[in-house]
Amino acid sequence: MSFIGKLTDFLFRHEKVKIGGGEKAIQKQAAMGKMTARERINALLDPDTFFEYDLFVKHEGKDFGMDKKDLPADGVITGSGSILNHPVCIFAQDFTVAGGSLGLAHARKITKIMDHSIKMGIPLIGINDSGGARIQEGVNSLAGYGEIFFRNTLASGVIPQISVILGPCAGGAVYSPALTDFVFVVDKISKMFITGPEVIKTVLGEEITMEELGGARIQSEVTGNAHFYAKSEMECFEQIRRLCTFIPWNNSKKANPFPSKNPNSKYNIEKIIPSDPSRPYDVRDIIYSVVDGSDFLEIHEHWAANIVIGFARINGETIGIVGNQPLVLAGVLDVDSSDKAARFIRFCDAFNIPLLTLVDLPGYLPGVDQEHAGVIRHGAKILYAYSEATVPKVTVIMRKAYGGGYIAMCSRHLGADFVFAWPTAEIAVMGPEGAANIIFKNEIAEAADPNEMRKQKVAEYTEKFANPYVAAANGYIDAVINPNETRKILIQTLQLSKQKKEPRPLRKHGIPPF
Repeated sequence: MSFIGKLTDFLFRHEKVKIGGGEKAIQKQAAMGKMTARERINALLDPDTFFEYDLFVKHEGKDFGMDKKDLPADGVITGSGSILNHPVCIFAQDFTVAGGSLGLAHARKITKIMDHSIKMGIPLIGINDSGGARIQEGVNSLAGYGEIFFRNTLASGVIPQISVILGPCAGGAVYSPALTDFVFVVDKISKMFITGPEVIKTVLGEEITMEELGGARIQSEVTGNAHFYAKSEMECFEQIRRLCTFIPWNNSKKANPFPSKNPNSKYNIEKIIPSDPSRPYDVRDIIYSVVDGSDFLEIHEHWAANIVIGFARINGETIGIVGNQPLVLAGVLDVDSSDKAARFIRFCDAFNIPLLTLVDLPGYLPGVDQEHAGVIRHGAKILYAYSEATVPKVTVIMRKAYGGGYIAMCSRHLGADFVFAWPTAEIAVMGPEGAANIIFKNEIAEAADPNEMRKQKVAEYTEKFANPYVAAANGYIDAVINPNETRKILIQTLQLSKQKKEPRPLRKHGIPPF
């Protein structure tokens, strides 16, 4: 065959494989409101940067008629490209080919691009749209999942791993996204569950839809499995691109700096916190008032809303922020918020991102439900994460910091490098009302006017303990600061701690309270 003939044959083969499951399958995908795998890759990556690997890989299945089936690219597209001019590795399952089912060759394509991503030190993005294991290949499909999970674990803390759920992700397949750093879901499109509605109906006799079982809202609001929720695929891709501006490309680097910007002048830090300490406010307004351009990327926005986490910049440099949210449950720590914060803290520590902690909470959430849900074990996760972290850690106590909550929210005792308090800070074992009722129980009971005596004793306790000055006198706080100076002080302390080094005891690894 001549050169022209070979080139023509190559182009024919290339186009035949690129069409995936064929026009009919593509139309069916579109009818479900879904883009094709190749459309998704091109929409997410910088234009004309995608280079595909393993286009001509074929499956090795021979049973149940598989030897007669041609599955283009074996139902998954792999390759590399760039986002914001930085290289990334990517795979996208092709639902038009055998429902994107995972067989051994399919899995090997994914593990190959994962290995490439780890070796090259660049982020890995996985777009999941699959009916699950290819049952015709039996245990080989299960082996493929295991190889993927193993590499997810090897890559953890080395490169950022991003999972995008753009279709079904069922059974064992859900564990790969669960092992990655960030999971994105899209309304009406994303479905994640271990056992499907049919199994639940058969075993439990309960009727439930896929959306009710593991749709995008469920995963972002109820389970906490998803970090970002979008209403469309294009919105999801914009979220991913924005996230990539805040994170480094691997654990040996820092996130790229941006020009520093002043916060939006409409956020006046002195007017955000109410004079009445029992009234709530939105901690995000505090964040907007101190970070560059008032630009804050919130993570897990819809789950465990009593704590707020996310990325921002101070003086052009990425920081991770953890803040109690007084608008929800007074900002208490509970099972879910502890999990949410601890995982984020560990990501920041693994990828060299300094931590800012904003404190205003009455402590851990009391109650039988929380105790039975394991609040002791879950609550310990945030203690472990802060204590383990060696990145620069700055804490600002804005208002309440009571009991175990004071300790847990990156106190000096857990290794905070700098701890500041506003004059409105209340640092004590418990709130003045509860403390006065215990300490002065007899005096209140024996008083001619118990209510008036209680008020006096609450005021007495507040004056003596519920302020920042006792903690400052003991060196637990570095300075009591004017709220208006918070941004300036954060810039100074983060600049000062850029070269921080903190040696730790030699060990293989710690044992967190999983």
